[in-house]
Amino acid sequence: MSTELNSIKRVAMVGLGYIGLPTAALMASRGLEVIGVDVNQSTVDTINAGNVHIVEPDLDIVVRSTVTTGNLRATTVMEKADAFLVAVPTPFKDDHVPDLKYIESAASMIAPVLEKGNLVILESTSPVGTTEKLAAWLADARPDLTFPLQAGENADIQVAHCPERVLPGYVLQELVSNDRIIGGMGQKSIDKATELYKRFVKGECIPTNARTAEMAKLTENAFRDTNIAFANELSLLCDRLDIDVWELISLANRHPRVNILQPGPGVGGHCIAVDPWFIVDSAPDLARMVRTAREVNDSKPHEVVKAVEEKAAKFKSPTIACFGAAFKANIDDLRESPALQIISDLTEKNLGRILVVEPNISALPSTLSGEVELSSVEAALAEADIVVGLVDHDSFKQISAKQMSSKIVLDYRGMWR
Repeated sequence: MSTELNSIKRVAMVGLGYIGLPTAALMASRGLEVIGVDVNQSTVDTINAGNVHIVEPDLDIVVRSTVTTGNLRATTVMEKADAFLVAVPTPFKDDHVPDLKYIESAASMIAPVLEKGNLVILESTSPVGTTEKLAAWLADARPDLTFPLQAGENADIQVAHCPERVLPGYVLQELVSNDRIIGGMGQKSIDKATELYKRFVKGECIPTNARTAEMAKLTENAFRDTNIAFANELSLLCDRLDIDVWELISLANRHPRVNILQPGPGVGGHCIAVDPWFIVDSAPDLARMVRTAREVNDSKPHEVVKAVEEKAAKFKSPTIACFGAAFKANIDDLRESPALQIISDLTEKNLGRILVVEPNISALPSTLSGEVELSSVEAALAEADIVVGLVDHDSFKQISAKQMSSKIVLDYRGMWR
């Protein structure tokens, strides 16, 4: 299939998770034929039935309509396309070493069906140089085709990196409205990728090279992580000095050039809790502030557990209600969630009965062991001796002080001051 400029008609989206599925659905809603490829047969079946397997406002409506029109369908088998987008996880191994196995696996799926003129875009947040590795893996698998590292602008296959930068809960809106960085391995790659994104992006498509695009996404999240670390460190200092951190931050933020973020029980999610380590791995001798911020935020869940332990020691066998398990408010995403880590650590310490209140999930992860159960707000408030606020879901903010007057309350989101 040819992908000369202005002729991208068929797109394969590799990975149908929190970014891949919304992006695939949006492209399909703009008239593109989109093939969603995922290794999970259950995910494929769910989407082909016009349903979704993740919680994201309005996503079910877009998926249902595009599946009904035939513009979107899912499969476990790679097919030919004009453009291939890769949106698979990029976790890390022990010692925070980036693990690129899912991207390499995606390359092995794409390579057999590549044809001259195709475009391959890496959307997954990645360490600097990963787009070049993707191109090299494809080149090794298809010596009959040329790639940008070998042939530059004259390559048979164009390759680019275009990272997403969206907020869970607003993904569809931000995929359209946010500016998009287009990091190409050459101008032709930039032009082709820009053509595709302009089909659904109203924000500006900003051209750069692949390495700068990779570093831009990591920088954005490392910046946020550093600012959160400052707030989290402040909260620990205030606990030691018997100061209300929420009041302190409110007062400090009255300065016209100060904007301190709110502290929490840690930092979670698949971006902020992971991406800064990619920077550290690339230059461990230089990334000192980035590393320290990560260490501060990674240590916060342990401080929370220590505080709960101290309160639990006042009881023989307390019931502890943990409000929230997701990594942020009003979503179902548990990836890298500090709340989930805290819950897990508490169960391992056998402090007593653990109730988890998480309205956005129907079952707790199988990784949790010990005396832990999913509970409603009402049951948790009725039975708990200790209440721990971990995620500021809107429904939790409606709980009154009177409902918790007889409880020991540890609020790490400032919901119940």
